[in-house]
Amino acid sequence: MNTPLRRLATVVVVMFLALMGGATWVQFFQAGELNADQRNVRTLYREFGSDRGPIVVAGESIASSAPVDDAFGYQRSYAQGPLYAHVTGFYSVVYRRSGIEAAMNTELNGSADSLFYSRLQDLVTGREPQGAAVELTIDPAAQQAAWDALGDQRGAVVALDPRTGAILALVSKPSFDPNVLAGHDTAAVVAAWEDLQAAEGDPMANRAIAGTTYPPGSTFKLVTAAAALEGGLAPDAPIPAPDTYTLPTTSTSLGNFGGSSCSPTGETTLADALRISCNTAFAQLGVELGDRLLREQAEAFGFGTPLDVPMKVTESSFPADPSAPDTALSAIGQYEVRVTPLQVAMISAAIANDGVLMEPHLVRAVRSGDLEVVTETDPTELGRPVSTQTAATLRDMMVGVVESGTGQRAQISGVQVAGKSGTAETTDDVAPHAWFTAFAPADDPQVAVAVIVENGGDLGSEATGGAVAAPIARAVIEAVLAE
Repeated sequence: MNTPLRRLATVVVVMFLALMGGATWVQFFQAGELNADQRNVRTLYREFGSDRGPIVVAGESIASSAPVDDAFGYQRSYAQGPLYAHVTGFYSVVYRRSGIEAAMNTELNGSADSLFYSRLQDLVTGREPQGAAVELTIDPAAQQAAWDALGDQRGAVVALDPRTGAILALVSKPSFDPNVLAGHDTAAVVAAWEDLQAAEGDPMANRAIAGTTYPPGSTFKLVTAAAALEGGLAPDAPIPAPDTYTLPTTSTSLGNFGGSSCSPTGETTLADALRISCNTAFAQLGVELGDRLLREQAEAFGFGTPLDVPMKVTESSFPADPSAPDTALSAIGQYEVRVTPLQVAMISAAIANDGVLMEPHLVRAVRSGDLEVVTETDPTELGRPVSTQTAATLRDMMVGVVESGTGQRAQISGVQVAGKSGTAETTDDVAPHAWFTAFAPADDPQVAVAVIVENGGDLGSEATGGAVAAPIARAVIEAVLAE
């Protein structure tokens, strides 16, 4: 072979190798990226052309797919869309997915590894592939009660089974209708999305678990009290409770809510300080405990712990290195302490469950198209933030809050309720947030709940957690116990 032919042959071989290498790179190494690219219309049609599994609550589908005569093949729809919007999320040809639709996508579309044998069976039998059903832990009565009781106020409600960590209710308001994002008319979907983005109150924000975190106000006094009890302080031990408390190294005075006095003697007990939510007592106690003990106790209750329920939960936080005056404010749930409503429910749930904190979860089970259980969630212990004895003491103190303290509007005839109110200041130009957390029955807890009503809700600056949020918590508890 002469030199020109050898050169030509070499060029041809190199070109073939480049062609084969390029094809291999695209088909193998870039396959996942190209399939996930939203501009890949074929992938979009293939995904929406499959029978996506339902999302189920108490045997009823709250999200389901039905065949339609268009290019997408199936239409996703949401029964009682706004009620469950922050649970299901949405499944959209334009904006993809959120909520359970995103977190459990591979189970719902049938591509999860756990569904391999189901897919193999479909292939052998020639049966049309179908996504799995995702069964949730939500109690529909509790969900509806939370929705109704919160009304048109902005805020969130979370209810847990303290024994298992199962989420019984998850409501965030304002809400939205995921059906408007699930349509196949892309222009209409885009218009609906833009309306939601511009809507007052950010209705797509999941206030219960993600995004916005809040100062917990006096609900955090449960953490401060837990740290004190774990450190050996008795609930009936006298502690200082002045009418005003000058924050360390400052001339700033901290008072009690409404300028009230906690005690005519300037002293009270830890139990009474929690019962009437005495700011000056808990602020001074927080300084004595120190920020390290407060932070460790908060972290034991779940602060700073990454959680997926299976949607990702925003971590609650205690300030990293507060000064002494900031520690005083942190001890009463102010300064830079930030929580989700789920976190506050977890604090109550751990106290209710003899000091054992269970990992919260929203998915009960996944079932294949022939209703066989593919996976099932086993209750998992997340930690033991307090001893059994401390939990029992805190329970009795929280019962006192409801029986004769700031949480009397959470009382239920014939049921002993344990609770704690909170009124959390934000900025001077807006009303404080109203909080309440509780569990019941106190001697055999079946539900723990946390409620936040932003900026006092209907009562505005006149609101307190005991007046606004406690009745909402009571309604949820009643719904669970009525079953």
